[in-house]
Amino acid sequence: MAKEKKLLDQVRNVIRVKHYSIRTEETYVDWIKRFILFHGKTHPKDMGEAEINAFLTHLAVDKKVAASTQNQALNAILFLYKQVLDIGLDLNLDAVRAKKSGRLPVVLTKDEVTKVIGLMSGIHQMMAQLLYGSGLRLMECVRLRVKDIDFGNKYINIWDGKGMKCRRAILPERVVPLLRNHLEQVKLIHENDLVNGYGSVYLPFAFDRKDSSAAREWTWQYVFPSKSLSRDPRSEAFRRNHVAESGLQKAVKKAARVSGIPKRISPHTFRHSFATHLLQNGYDIRTIQELLGHADVKTTQIYTHVLHDMNRIAVRSPLD
Repeated sequence: MAKEKKLLDQVRNVIRVKHYSIRTEETYVDWIKRFILFHGKTHPKDMGEAEINAFLTHLAVDKKVAASTQNQALNAILFLYKQVLDIGLDLNLDAVRAKKSGRLPVVLTKDEVTKVIGLMSGIHQMMAQLLYGSGLRLMECVRLRVKDIDFGNKYINIWDGKGMKCRRAILPERVVPLLRNHLEQVKLIHENDLVNGYGSVYLPFAFDRKDSSAAREWTWQYVFPSKSLSRDPRSEAFRRNHVAESGLQKAVKKAARVSGIPKRISPHTFRHSFATHLLQNGYDIRTIQELLGHADVKTTQIYTHVLHDMNRIAVRSPLD
């Protein structure tokens, strides 16, 4: 077991050198640990293709995980071998592959979006407005910093989106006055933190080494900070992190339940609705692809299928 702990520490170190997020670190470490435990705590150096295939098959057949979950586990294991152990794998995957979902994303009508968001309040309502009005992912919204909001040019800079890609998203005019007022309140909190000897935030890509004072600057603060200080799991410093994504998830779930809309609604539903409504308004697929930050237009094209199905369902039944 001592070897396992040492190995996992090596994994964490490499992940931090590469500046991966704490969430990726936790996910990769968890999958690697599960891989090792599945094979009776055998060290990965003594395992290879057969053991990887067996673990992936176990996930698909016994655990019945989604294809994305199985791929996540594979990525974590490949990271272990290539980046940590420096072992090249000429991997021939013959594992049972989890089936990709053929389901189309849940999309709300504009009236349904208005109803759900109207049942929310405070910062959670504002965040939901950004998810729908800007097409942000949940964590992109949670991790927004003051410098990312460009009020003059009316856009939001997303610097570390999925896959570490950057893009510019729409800043809805309706949110601007609310956001300005909110940031005035956040600035007061930050100034109070500075007075009490705190006020620094986590900086990505070891930027604090280049500019030691940047972590305390207003521009780097989170747009949606947590209500209390907490200990940073990496540096051990007390900081004001961003709000937990679980709060917004619970708020959306509650509003969806109260609304009575018989659809499975989550924060990501607003992003799906954003893309579909832009298509309905006549915007081209390439523009929507850029706004969503998709690397491949094929990912964006799922919304054309959604729109096609909506138009097909709109055909008048001969019974009517």
